[in-house]
Amino acid sequence: MSSSHEKLIYMANQIGKFFESQGRDKVVPGVADHIRKFWDPRMRKEIFAHLDAGGAGLAPDVRKAIERLKNAESPVS
Repeated sequence: MSSSHEKLIYMANQIGKFFESQGRDKVVPGVADHIRKFWDPRMRKEIFAHLDAGGAGLAPDVRKAIERLKNAESPVS
């Protein structure tokens, strides 16, 4: 795992911890919305690639949020 991936994983999990303090039901939508709004498209592309490679290190709700965001950003064929 590259150090870039490690930094993104850390950042995503920290965002998840913040939203946990807002209530369990806020974690997945909050993380997805935050990453969509504030992460550069290259950062999102990199975390999606990490998810596709297994998503090691991502907290469960953070993983769900990234999956949700990835599905929302994927063009419909």
